[in-house]
Formats: sequence, structure tokens, C-alpha cells
Amino acid sequence: MPRPRKWRKVCCLPESNLFGPMNAPNLDNKIIIMSVEEYETIRLIDLEGLMQEECADSMNVARTTVQRIYNDARKKIAEALVNGYVLKIEGGNYKLCEDSEQVYGCGKCRRHRFAGGLNENEKTED
Repeated sequence: MPRPRKWRKVCCLPESNLFGPMNAPNLDNKIIIMSVEEYETIRLIDLEGLMQEECADSMNVARTTVQRIYNDARKKIAEALVNGYVLKIEGGNYKLCEDSEQVYGCGKCRRHRFAGGLNENEKTED
């Protein structure tokens, strides 16, 4: 019997889950599926600037697991960009972190940044 998969902790889901060339004649031609946890490693390491060890702590997995997930994600992004394929973010083995949890990367994502307030486009002059 295989070992059960460990749920990866994810701070937030992407606002958009479909990316690709705007001039693609047939979007069903080639779609690359990126898991939510792959998206989260890209967000934490490349956008938030965390080290792999910090990312691993945030996602509640081993650093070597983060390294594998991150490498898979980068390969998928490169394939989509170079070959003009559609990239779709969906699925995976993850659970969303709770609002009360404050770990590396949490508090910086859109969900926490704009919770209970206006986002940058909605701010008004008093």
C-alpha cells in the first residue's frame, strides 16, 4: 500500500487560472496543467523572494519536495512560454491556510493584503 500523500499548505488560490497567447486559434490545442502547489512555490520563491527552506516551512513539506515542485513548475512555465501553449492552474494535493495562521509568505498574498479593506484600485480620496 502506497504512503498517503501529505497535503501542502497554500496561502491563496490565483485570481486567474488560465494563461496563454491571446492569438491562439484553438485554446484546446495544447494545455499544460500546473497544480496549485506548483503555483504556490512560484509565488513564494519568485514573487515573495523566499528561500526554498522558508517556502518548505510555509507549505509544511520538506525542502527537497519544494525543490521538486518548483522545478516542475518552472519547466511547465517555460514550455508554455516558448511553445505558445495555454497554462491552466488547477488541482493538486493542497489545503488553504487559515486566516489566523501567520507563516512565511502569509500576510503578503492578495487574500490577506486586501482582507477587510479596499484594494489599491478601490481607494478613494477623502
